[in-house]
Amino acid sequence: MVAQLDDLDRKILAELQEDAEQSLDEIARKVGSSKTPVWNRIRRMREQKVILKQTALLDAESLGLEACFFVLIRTSEHEADWQGKFLQVLRARPEVLEAHRLAGDIDYLLKVRVKNARAYDLFYQALISEVKIFNVTALLSMEEIKSTTALPL
Repeated sequence: MVAQLDDLDRKILAELQEDAEQSLDEIARKVGSSKTPVWNRIRRMREQKVILKQTALLDAESLGLEACFFVLIRTSEHEADWQGKFLQVLRARPEVLEAHRLAGDIDYLLKVRVKNARAYDLFYQALISEVKIFNVTALLSMEEIKSTTALPL
């Protein structure tokens, strides 16, 4: 169900997406409200699961994770048992930042962040040793042009 949000809710969300460490006073000033209504709206949006969690964004390269691969997976397996095992394997791998099931010729798309090509190969070898996959294509991102966690409001 889509949450019913007004303009003030959207302004608050935009501020939180920009910098969730801002004080309630700062957010209230920027959105043209006072602290208590802003807090009540944030609490309500948390209860409604509009706001899922607050977290820190880390710089991958500063942590030595310089290689970003997009991994295209095709499988000939579509049974529930295979899918369950595949999802379990993906969720257990910290290198997998995102995983999407797709419509079309490719079944799954993964975003994998690792130190280098050798680290990707170790990830790949572990993946195919745990679950049967028909075809894997890895695409190395040469440059990240845009990356955001902010949703359009």
